[in-house]
Amino acid sequence: MVTIAVTSELADEPRVAVSPDTVKKFSALGARVRIEQGAGLRSRFSDDAYRAAGAEIASRAEVLAGADILLSVRRPSAEDIRALKPGAIVAAMIDPFGERAGLETLAGSGGTVFSMELMPRTTRAQSMDVLSSQANLSGYKAVVDGASMFGQALPLMMTPAGTVPAAKAFIMGVGVAGLQAIATARRLGAQVTATDVRPATKEQVQSLGAKFIAVEDDEFKQAQTAAGYAKPMSAEYQAKQAELVANHIKNQDLVITTALIPGRPAPKLISRAMIESMKPGSVIVDLAAERGGNTELTEAGKTVETANGVKIFGPLNLAGTIAVNASSLYARNLLAFVETMIDKKEKALAVNWDDELIKGTLVAKDGQLVHPNFATKTV
Repeated sequence: MVTIAVTSELADEPRVAVSPDTVKKFSALGARVRIEQGAGLRSRFSDDAYRAAGAEIASRAEVLAGADILLSVRRPSAEDIRALKPGAIVAAMIDPFGERAGLETLAGSGGTVFSMELMPRTTRAQSMDVLSSQANLSGYKAVVDGASMFGQALPLMMTPAGTVPAAKAFIMGVGVAGLQAIATARRLGAQVTATDVRPATKEQVQSLGAKFIAVEDDEFKQAQTAAGYAKPMSAEYQAKQAELVANHIKNQDLVITTALIPGRPAPKLISRAMIESMKPGSVIVDLAAERGGNTELTEAGKTVETANGVKIFGPLNLAGTIAVNASSLYARNLLAFVETMIDKKEKALAVNWDDELIKGTLVAKDGQLVHPNFATKTV
């Protein structure tokens, strides 16, 4: 029988790696799920709900001891991994591009470590794509929080006392988070525009009822990688796009920035001069704050108010602020991934090391960093 361990996260992480629903499904696969007492409380999953779904509730040490698999939200400690069965599987969002020394320590723990952020962007892997599931929630919450900070109504209102004009929302970066931000802002009644350097996003923006804003030259037409990410643009294009954005942003009430390429600092989309041109009371929500931010004035984890009355909110772990939903979706991502490693007939681990999903996400094995992006050194 495969034993799956789930522990409580650190104080700044309210999410949890399994839900009562996924516990039931793991049990149906023949796995035993052990969960640290209280691990799901911040996601409103009680120990009783887990027990009813078939999980065992125990202390952290008891949960980890000899387990075959550790499921986590954030990068677990090397000490926790050493408490597992030798070579045990670890699946988590380990932030592989952050803190190289910590990544090497993780590899040195001897675990078989998978980074869920590295999941290939393929049709088969959609149900396992943690970046998409969490970004979708972040895009929604960015608009809700931004609307609250704005302090004015978003929709057009026709009243006997006069007309309340619709607020103008501008979404910069049309990935999963950006598309959900557009949809949410539209549902709240804002007048929405959006921009992205990838040409394929224009139709997506328009399909949601928003207006697309971009410099659509020859470089723009080739500005997307095979993996679906934006290519770095030339200085000439960036200057033209910046001028277009500068003229547009001065009239916006709510701006959501979402531009982030894995492993790179966040591109600076909004300059200090642009911010100084905006109206008093305008709000910027910067979803790239953890990688330095898309504005020149973003401070990670803080709300900055400028001299001209513009608020710049740089949230960290925005999906975690709606932990019930975020944990439920993340737990399903993990279930779909781990299910590929379990032989349903034998009810035992059976990892196919040639599987593109396994090769794409495997970061450490047998004490070494093995992923091609990180294996320049060994431990």
